[in-house]
Amino acid sequence: MPSSVEYQQTLAKPASLAGTSLHTGEQVTLTLKPAPTGHGLKFRRVDLDDQPFIEAHVDNVQKVERATTLAQGSVKVHTVEHVISALSGMGVDNAIIEMDANEPPIGDGSSRPYVECIKKAGIVQQDEIRSVFEIREPIHQETRDGSILMIVPDKDFRISCTHVGPDGRMTQYYSTVITPEIYEKEIAPARTFVFYEDVEPLLEKGLIKGGSLENAVVIKGDSVMSKEPVRYNEEFARHKILDIIGDLMLSGKRIMGHVIAVKPGHGPNTEMARRLTAEVLRTRAMVPPVNIPTGEAVMNTEEVIKLLPHRYPFLMVDRVVKFEGDKCTGIKQLTINEQFFQGHFPGHPVMPGVLQLEAMAQIASITMLRKEEYQGKIGYFMSANKVKFRKPVFPGDTLFIESEIVKTKRNIAFAECRCMVNNETVSEAELSFALLAH
Repeated sequence: MPSSVEYQQTLAKPASLAGTSLHTGEQVTLTLKPAPTGHGLKFRRVDLDDQPFIEAHVDNVQKVERATTLAQGSVKVHTVEHVISALSGMGVDNAIIEMDANEPPIGDGSSRPYVECIKKAGIVQQDEIRSVFEIREPIHQETRDGSILMIVPDKDFRISCTHVGPDGRMTQYYSTVITPEIYEKEIAPARTFVFYEDVEPLLEKGLIKGGSLENAVVIKGDSVMSKEPVRYNEEFARHKILDIIGDLMLSGKRIMGHVIAVKPGHGPNTEMARRLTAEVLRTRAMVPPVNIPTGEAVMNTEEVIKLLPHRYPFLMVDRVVKFEGDKCTGIKQLTINEQFFQGHFPGHPVMPGVLQLEAMAQIASITMLRKEEYQGKIGYFMSANKVKFRKPVFPGDTLFIESEIVKTKRNIAFAECRCMVNNETVSEAELSFALLAH
């Protein structure tokens, strides 16, 4: 992805696609629909009672044999990677994927039919910034069967893939930056493929019931069997890239980085998506203030100063990194140069608990002061209840301060707050404060 700020996108209107499923062989109609900001990609089984949703997230991955299956309880959707790949590759962040069966139509074995469906629906920009996770240090993964996946820092989203078949057959390499334009032209048309010796075992497992030479390429020996010639010299490597895009999006995050893959598959791909999810959480807990990923910083220091009357050394918020309804998250990067460390146990400096309370109150005030009816007012601290200090906070820690407004009564607000370091709660309290004019 480009390093400039981007906004989330969804579909302009619904669009549908009908056909046969690859593994179940059933007829299915799939409809892509718009969704609000922050919704992400979610499947909906409209053929079932209550028409349940399943989020396209790695936490819902059930199995990955020849395809990626999502499940929540008894509700399942199979072979989701091609449609997720198309939506992600074309720049769609938020969408509902409705199906009247448990598996999307396979089309011609590529994601081109989904791209055409997306273009028929149209893509519109939304009013919230897209969250893109920037890879800052290499993430490496290797399996016993020789599959290697690595993601290294890069200012674009780039994938380099080496496909290696049995006995080294059909070894191919392809590398490209992923943009909607490149995805549509160079990746989406690449079709799924199978080696001839794998067909019978797959049939015995009840898979590929809808498979044919019209929706898959069959490799027999060193020759290729299909209804049409290969679409690219590296069609198999390109299709593996198509799968990687869909599977990695199950992390719930677009990434800025270079994916290097050797012998990838749905199992390793989804495991890397799981690693990415954990890495996002780890980085959020420890990220220094100058390296907040693009789109994550909601209010910088200058904007915080415009909203709060506090000034150094009593300003306890460096920046705000997330707003979500009545919830707000801010950070305070603590260095040994803080004045309170000079006198609060100089031989063993720790942040005073009362200042952690002040940081919570300031974040709670910001949450309220953003609302039109309270703009121009000041939040005055009134009370603190159920205060608990669980762990000491030291120089070098990044303090994440979270607040949720749980009740308002005229000009008085009540908030549940906590401070966190490395994803662990160090202090918490229930606060109340009054919002009054200057």
